[in-house]
Amino acid sequence: MNKVLSIFKNSIKDRDTRRKILVVLFIFLIFRFFAHIPVAGVNIAQLKSLFAQNQLLGLLDIFSGGTLSNFSILAIGLGPYIYASIVLQLLTMVYPKLEALQKEGEYGRQKINQYTRFLTIPLSIVQALGMYALLRNQQIITSLPPVEILSFITTMTAGTIFIMWLGELISEQGIGNGISLLIFAGIVGRIPIATFQMLSTLNSQDVLNFGIFAALGIVVIASIVFVNEAIRKVPIFYAKRVRGSRMYGGQSTHIPLKINQAGVIPIIFAVSIVLLPSLLANYFVANPNKTLAAIGTFLAQNFDPNSILYNLVYFLLVVGFTYFYTAVIFNPQKVSEDIQKYGGFVPGIRPGKPTTSLLNYIITRITLPGALFLGLVAILPSVVTAMTGITAVLVGGTSILIVVSVVIETIKILEVQMVTRSYERFSR
Repeated sequence: MNKVLSIFKNSIKDRDTRRKILVVLFIFLIFRFFAHIPVAGVNIAQLKSLFAQNQLLGLLDIFSGGTLSNFSILAIGLGPYIYASIVLQLLTMVYPKLEALQKEGEYGRQKINQYTRFLTIPLSIVQALGMYALLRNQQIITSLPPVEILSFITTMTAGTIFIMWLGELISEQGIGNGISLLIFAGIVGRIPIATFQMLSTLNSQDVLNFGIFAALGIVVIASIVFVNEAIRKVPIFYAKRVRGSRMYGGQSTHIPLKINQAGVIPIIFAVSIVLLPSLLANYFVANPNKTLAAIGTFLAQNFDPNSILYNLVYFLLVVGFTYFYTAVIFNPQKVSEDIQKYGGFVPGIRPGKPTTSLLNYIITRITLPGALFLGLVAILPSVVTAMTGITAVLVGGTSILIVVSVVIETIKILEVQMVTRSYERFSR
């Protein structure tokens, strides 16, 4: 804790870093201002009731920075941009041209970011259409004429583009990843309101449960920090080479393999799938067809967010997607080829296929505890509700994971900048 306070204090003293922090805070202020400009024709009271019953909308509200529950002009938020980024990452595994572009350094990164922005627009339009259909079916808004529907979709899409621009502006002018920081700001901005709502539902018998909830929250935060920082070091040695009159190599290093390589992405994938049955149930139950109505009743009873089957399927999906996404972002064969290219080797292991097999063996096994941890974090709200009886949980497991991860990453960036400043002063 003292180290964190010291880093923050030194960051404030440095003129350039202080300017970047002020830029981030100013953009946060703009973001919160536009987050309170509502879209006309929406019944906010009914909308809040719908959000209380639908966890998918709650998750989308997290990635919109809390703007969806108020249905502001930024209601769709960063969801389409995040999904576009995920799609582009997956496409790099399918299309060799995108994979080659990804390896071209800064130019390739800029081109992929440009493709991500282009893909965000149609995804925003589709999500705006889906949001309009959902609100109309729930009678939160009435049927609109085509011109007003076009205006509704245009407003929602423009809001997404605007908040995407704010995120990229933070990345360029501020500190850390702008998209992550905006999501962080949205979650933290809702904590005072959520705290008041939770405390207002407590009675004298719930004080003990609230204490259990607070203690559990501290344990979860500490666990997330531990898992995020946990790595498996694979030692690498480089053979000595003589070129002319100079000797190169003879050094040792290591490959840091994180237990949680996938971050929060598996939870996003899993929740999108596990909530489909409950969403379909809302349409099937009211269907005049008896077969569809029976299917809807079955899904509604068995895929309730508090049911055992729902949480079991959710947990297994998170574990499965953790392995899948880890395989997408970490390629043992490529890492092995890079090690061999620069004359490195793992002690006791031959370069080439044996090194690939070793890396695959290690990553498969260390991913298991990370996957199980993410699964437990995903079902954390249901576990807390079952243990304490408190239904108004302050923040969900996904929110805690995002907040802690962003704080850790931001502190690391500030620390690196402080070290860089120290070297610059020393070299003058």
